[in-house]
Amino acid sequence: MSSPLNWALVAHVIGIIYWIGGLIMAAEILVRLSKQDPAEAHSELAEFENKLLKKFVHPGAAITVLAGIGILLADPEYLRQTWLHIKLVLVVMLIAVDLLVTARFRAYQAGRAPIQTREARILFSLVSIFLFFIVILAVLKPSS
Repeated sequence: MSSPLNWALVAHVIGIIYWIGGLIMAAEILVRLSKQDPAEAHSELAEFENKLLKKFVHPGAAITVLAGIGILLADPEYLRQTWLHIKLVLVVMLIAVDLLVTARFRAYQAGRAPIQTREARILFSLVSIFLFFIVILAVLKPSS
């Protein structure tokens, strides 16, 4: 049935797809930028990453967080469940990674700091690991 909770869940999932999909792509672009000559990298890939962050990653993150708040308002019982507390800690950590990816990209684009391949791969891995555990917690709801 079409309840506010169901619509909030739909928005939450769509936001996650945009946010995480875009963040994984952004981290992969950082890996590619780290392997290119700075003059070449500033052109196409840098512009693509800028658009990706502004049009997918950050709007997806906002939709995810706002829909998550909507879910909690529609069903506050979730706040009593341990798995959600763990998930929220991971989400805060994921937001920190998102902000770090954005900061690293902006520093690179401004010519202030080159991107190291190892650093970009760590950011990519962190996004993937957080996603993995967040999905496990959200689907399996261990120790509810």
